[in-house]
Amino acid sequence: MRITIINGQEHKGSTYNMGKLLTEKLSGDVTEFFLPRDFGEFCCGCTNCFGKNEALCPHYEKLKPLTEAMDGADVLIFTSPVYVYHCTGQMKAFLDHYGYRWMVHRPEERMFSKQAVILTTAAGAGMKSTAKDIKDSMFFWGVGKTYTYGKAVAAVSWDSVNEGKKAKINAELDKIAGKVKSRCGRVSPGIKTKAFFYIMRAMQKKDWIGWNKADVDYWKEKGWTGKSRPWKNKK
Repeated sequence: MRITIINGQEHKGSTYNMGKLLTEKLSGDVTEFFLPRDFGEFCCGCTNCFGKNEALCPHYEKLKPLTEAMDGADVLIFTSPVYVYHCTGQMKAFLDHYGYRWMVHRPEERMFSKQAVILTTAAGAGMKSTAKDIKDSMFFWGVGKTYTYGKAVAAVSWDSVNEGKKAKINAELDKIAGKVKSRCGRVSPGIKTKAFFYIMRAMQKKDWIGWNKADVDYWKEKGWTGKSRPWKNKK
């Protein structure tokens, strides 16, 4: 099992430690990144990725190692502590660079056979909205199966989380790890994802309202406006 973990912070607090626990339980080949250390650029809104080619993004080369790691992984793990009821700014900036991969544009077909886990913590609240910030991208990327897990740890550091709560986190992550392992290699997107794909397919096929040529050409080259489907294609 190949695992890529994107940490939405550099400090190794509660959220990082949950990610570490999960990767240990999955026992795979792990590639790990920390934001903003490994990528900290903001999207400048040039629209080159949408209208022409993602390689024309001014941050393409900096982003490339993270992109390649995600594309080559079976499981994606995203960690973000709650920052004012949302994900960290650096995680949002990272995800902004993949707008061109949303199904409305040019989704990466390998995403449809992947699993993703989103982990969040806070001293008190905000885990649901933080996870949603990341989960939105997982859905629109076409990720086959996404799990979210948020925990109010009632602490500002992992060392100060009480042992009873740590034991509960450990047990709950065991369950998630079990589900991920049981589905590894045989993931297919759900009905909602497939339905949205077909809506996007119809739009690309008809080239409604002068659709973006780069997107239309991509869908045709993939065969998705014909009989081919990304969840049926082999890696």
